[in-house]
Amino acid sequence: MYRKSDKYSRKLKAAREAKERKRLESPAPDYPPILPELRREMTIVDHDFGDVTHEIKLYRTDRIDCYDMHVDGNPYKKRVGWSRVLELIRKNLPRVRSI
Repeated sequence: MYRKSDKYSRKLKAAREAKERKRLESPAPDYPPILPELRREMTIVDHDFGDVTHEIKLYRTDRIDCYDMHVDGNPYKKRVGWSRVLELIRKNLPRVRSI
């Protein structure tokens, strides 16, 4: 039979074992606190079209980096990230031509 070769050198094995031992001996990391149901709230007042007000509320989801988006009290998007929220705001508020 063939002899099974080691993939790593003794030096590399020792370094990995030392790193793992250090990780196991250190205290457990602090996990983030339980997040509130309503995480972010924005109010947009558009004066271009006669003081139109929009309320955007972002609620907690099962992922820490996603939100359930509600606009003016109605569900709009489920599990959307912050970049996507800003993109939706940017695209739904059109530019107005200057004089």
